[in-house]
Amino acid sequence: MSLTMDILSSSMLTNQSLMARPSCPVNLSSSGSVSVLGFSLPSPRMACVRNHGIGVIRASVAVEQQTQKTRVALIRIGTRGSPLALAQAYETRDKLMAKHAELAEEGAIEIVIIKTTGDKILTQPLADIGGKGLFTKEIDEALINSDIDIAVHSMKDVPTYLPEKTILPCNLPREDVRDAFISLSAASLAELPEGSVIGTASLRRKSQILHRFPSLKVEENFRGNVQTRLRKLSEGVVQATLLALAGLKRLNMTENVTSILPIDEMLPAVAQGAIGIACRSDDDKMANYIASLNHEETRLAVACERAFLLTLDGSCRTPIAGYASKDEDGNCIFRGLVASPDGTRVIETSRKGLYTYEDMISMGKDAGKELLSQAGPGFFDS
Repeated sequence: MSLTMDILSSSMLTNQSLMARPSCPVNLSSSGSVSVLGFSLPSPRMACVRNHGIGVIRASVAVEQQTQKTRVALIRIGTRGSPLALAQAYETRDKLMAKHAELAEEGAIEIVIIKTTGDKILTQPLADIGGKGLFTKEIDEALINSDIDIAVHSMKDVPTYLPEKTILPCNLPREDVRDAFISLSAASLAELPEGSVIGTASLRRKSQILHRFPSLKVEENFRGNVQTRLRKLSEGVVQATLLALAGLKRLNMTENVTSILPIDEMLPAVAQGAIGIACRSDDDKMANYIASLNHEETRLAVACERAFLLTLDGSCRTPIAGYASKDEDGNCIFRGLVASPDGTRVIETSRKGLYTYEDMISMGKDAGKELLSQAGPGFFDS
């Protein structure tokens, strides 16, 4: 099979390329602009002028600068700069534009790329450098400091405690929560030869893989964006990898999927496939904007799963999985597990109840307490 290594054109923005103005203005979005650390690249409507005289070029620049002065973004969206993060930011932008006419105007929405500590340090496992908050801290700081107006996050990266002065009143409709198996040599985990190496930075995936297939090996420090991991796979660094199907769908890269793992075989991470949008707690205007995009079924499921995670006080050092869904009768079905990193011990539980906020929070907490009791002292200290 061939691996698609194409990267969204917007994802190819780096600090270096953004800080140097291109010879021709690049239209990165139909409405709005993209910036890094406050440096804005507008999306001008004028055509590029090349080699038609310095005077014309200077006039074009002057018009562009004057236009910039009148384009004050109504919403600045903060996001990481990975292809997937940008895809999620653009999805948020498009939904806001469709919902609110004033945001569909040219320059109304600006996307601000913020590099997080987790993006900078790629040579160590997440658990060794501070956990998941590494992908949100700098974005949260920019939000609190009013450098951005809203923040778009992958919900599975958001710590269970939100920073002071921020709220997260919106979850977009959830994508497929399952994990995708990708390999050039096998159709499934079961078909991999003994001793095969699977690349994943997720202890949740590692523990569940080793629990079912103890003869396989896992390369833990298998980090980087989706494109980087697929490249490593194609280079033979590992024989297979697992990626969130949601991310591959948002990047239009599902052609790389070898097979999809059922929930029964690989329980997803808490909030996998969900996008969260945060704003400052005192900014009613932004809260109203993003609340208009909220998908309540997703918000309740994520709240249930995060209540479970909070009760377990989970971190990147503990393999934890949890998934809340609505059954055909409209009830909530919750499944959760904790495991030892080597997969020798996996403890599971499930709950069923009404699909309401209070009931689902209660289910998540109760399931967490049960697993804490079953695991016993010291289980979460490893």
